[in-house]
Amino acid sequence: MSNTIYIGYHFKVVPLQPATEILIAELGYAGFESFVETDTGVTAYIQKEEWHAAILQDIYVLTSNEFKITYTFQEIEQVNWNSEWEKNFNPIIVDNLCSVRAPFHDKPDTQYDIVIEPKMSFGTGHHETTHMMIQHILANNFEGKSVLDMGCGTAVLAILAEIKGGNPIEAIDIDHWCYLNSIENTERNNCKNISVFKGDASLLKNKKYDIIIANINRNVLLKDIKTFVQCLHTKGSLFLSGFYDIDSSRIEKECEKYKLTLHKSLEKNHWVSLHFLSK
Repeated sequence: MSNTIYIGYHFKVVPLQPATEILIAELGYAGFESFVETDTGVTAYIQKEEWHAAILQDIYVLTSNEFKITYTFQEIEQVNWNSEWEKNFNPIIVDNLCSVRAPFHDKPDTQYDIVIEPKMSFGTGHHETTHMMIQHILANNFEGKSVLDMGCGTAVLAILAEIKGGNPIEAIDIDHWCYLNSIENTERNNCKNISVFKGDASLLKNKKYDIIIANINRNVLLKDIKTFVQCLHTKGSLFLSGFYDIDSSRIEKECEKYKLTLHKSLEKNHWVSLHFLSK
């Protein structure tokens, strides 16, 4: 990694929220690998070999009249990822029940405690979608249930699913960094029932689960919902997130096509998380 050249984009965002969260999500879809939130916006990094001149042309939030976003960018020879996120990663607590923190943070007084080193992966719990998925897991019974965490990122959701009694659990991510980081984080939390795989929905052939968690982006969800339904046991649960409120109706319509019933909806800063039940 030390010889990898990165392009670093420094974005100034007004107002900060929800524009910063939307910007991070859209940059992630475009191929940016790591993000550091600042007092004025966010710094985003992409490997130079993955960069191209039109990398920002499909970033909707940059052209929105609701926000003012300016940026500069530069080549960076080396990035000390651990140093970057350690300076900016604060512990979070969800519903006074679940904490997500780094190894150097003090242990809070919560029922569930997850320790992660996110490095270049997505899913620290700070983002609205991960936060809402944690809320879903806290509110539902996972005891003895087979679970899939699709697009697992840091594996924080898979880890919480095991803490709540899920077994067996499979965590899948197409990104190599997420795959490696998920293995590290499951080991760090002494998980015994989680298997981590690198790949996409093509790995799900002939698989069956009681619960599927998928915190990805809208386009991938719309493509994979049919596969998820085929993998769900009768009376199974499908938790979806990674999309904005304006996309919620499209997700719901696709799920209804496959006879799923909407059980609960959560919304936070224009992001949505939905819980569907299979028949």
